Amino acid sequence: MRGVTVVAGSILIAIGFVGALLPGHLGVPVLVVGLVMVLRSSHQARRQFIGLQRRHPKIVFPIRRLLRREPEVFPVAWQQVLRMERTVVPRRWRGARALRRRFFRKRRAT
Repeated sequence: MRGVTVVAGSILIAIGFVGALLPGHLGVPVLVVGLVMVLRSSHQARRQFIGLQRRHPKIVFPIRRLLRREPEVFPVAWQQVLRMERTVVPRRWRGARALRRRFFRKRRAT
């Protein structure tokens, strides 16, 4: 049964990876489900994932947050938007941070 789960999870990972590259990012949830299936049923994959986590913690940390029992989807997505914006968009065009401050600032207690 483990072999079937690993194969099904690997197929979902491949489909999710292709879907994540397409516009809309609909493949990310499929990718996460495939990772969960493979990591829960394969000890070798789990060891490789831990090694990858030790080598590249900034890349793997958002994936780990999504693999938890109660995933923090919105904070992870927001963190990735900010990271992508910082990497791709020139400084004078960045607006995600200001958008968050404008619409989601904490109200002061009076």
